[in-house]
Amino acid sequence: MAEYIHDLADWPCFTWSEAAVADKLAAVRHRQGRLFGRMGALGFALRGQAQLATLTEDVLKSSEIEGEILDRAQVRSSVARRLGLDIAGLVPADRNVDGVVEMMLDATGNYGAELTSERLFAWQASLFPAGRSGMSRIVTGAWRGPASGPMQVVSGAVGHETVHFEAPDADRLPGEMRRFLAWFNSGPTLDPVLKAALAHLWFVTVHPFEDGNGRIARALADMQLARSEGSAQRFYSLSAQIRHERSDYYAMLERTQRGDLDITAWLMWFLEVLDRAFDGAETILAHVLTRARVWEKLAGQPLNERQSKAINRLLDGFEGKMTTSKWAALTKTSPDTALRDIQDLVARGVLVKLAGGGRSTGYGLAG
Repeated sequence: MAEYIHDLADWPCFTWSEAAVADKLAAVRHRQGRLFGRMGALGFALRGQAQLATLTEDVLKSSEIEGEILDRAQVRSSVARRLGLDIAGLVPADRNVDGVVEMMLDATGNYGAELTSERLFAWQASLFPAGRSGMSRIVTGAWRGPASGPMQVVSGAVGHETVHFEAPDADRLPGEMRRFLAWFNSGPTLDPVLKAALAHLWFVTVHPFEDGNGRIARALADMQLARSEGSAQRFYSLSAQIRHERSDYYAMLERTQRGDLDITAWLMWFLEVLDRAFDGAETILAHVLTRARVWEKLAGQPLNERQSKAINRLLDGFEGKMTTSKWAALTKTSPDTALRDIQDLVARGVLVKLAGGGRSTGYGLAG
């Protein structure tokens, strides 16, 4: 008896109940259309800020799902540069940060372009510019080979691992990926939202690379979602919602990969997660409007680079309260200079002193 769906005789002839999926798909498509209508009514500048916030969150959370924590300021700066947005407080970004951003922007910005093996190789190589995953050297820009051994997804301590899934043998990959790419690039015989769900599952099941498969699978889903909207602009983050539901995500993938080729349950789960991702777009919109109000209030007021950087960090949801010592560390300046910066903004009504006093005095943005 086959242990995984890729060992089944009819693989990859997926099936599902169209009757079960139809109502949920229609509801998701309706919400998707309404969201883009609302975002389209925003001005050009606000749409750019919303896209910046969404893509920053998408890149951060897709990496977090795999246990990699990226620097938010670097991701935001890398996205802004590639979108051509003029924002305050840009910082240099590491090569691996730029690589993740480049992959995501190619997937969504060039959503109509053909997906090829060379394009996938470039994406995977961009995720690992030094050719390493953690301390281990990996093959990049090519399908995984037999030398890497069985490709297993495991958890648990060394010696007590639990194997959740084992991908097809490396010698099957050329044929598997030719079939996947032909289907991915085929004409519109399937709703692109459903194709996003299926592309994610299919790619992550084949697991063609030594590392980076999860992030690329989510980028492929985003690419199909961009096709479903006919727009490169992103206003919601599927990866952020999956990160919030990471345990259920892995459990659903494991159940599906150990089941049969009826993937109705997977499609329903994906549509429900996508629906909840639209709720996150409301949060992003509120954040963008708050940021716009703050900078509108500051228009024409002189700010030094340190003050601009700190205000942006506060707008990004700074954890805890901003103190003189945190300001000094953030802006790489002395406590005395930090205090002068803060007092200047308090005097102008930009910052307010929060409850507490002494060395622990905190400051926040004025309402």
